Amino acid sequence: MTIESIRELYEARPFQPFTIHLADGRRVSVQHPEFLAFAPKARTFVVAQPDGAFKIIDLMLVTELEVRARRNGKRAA
Repeated sequence: MTIESIRELYEARPFQPFTIHLADGRRVSVQHPEFLAFAPKARTFVVAQPDGAFKIIDLMLVTELEVRARRNGKRAA
């Protein structure tokens, strides 16, 4: 996975919530673009959760990015 792939979803307008799948089977939801932060020139990024918790994720552990379907059944580009 590349940081550019994640940034593309982060910068999409309108923003569509997405799920990050990790190598160990965990899934991390990104509900809003303000819940995502990137470290400059690093391979880690932070995903905040609505309850105030956060996860620091190593880009090398990301296996898939899943964009949730819109209500009309179409996926975001």
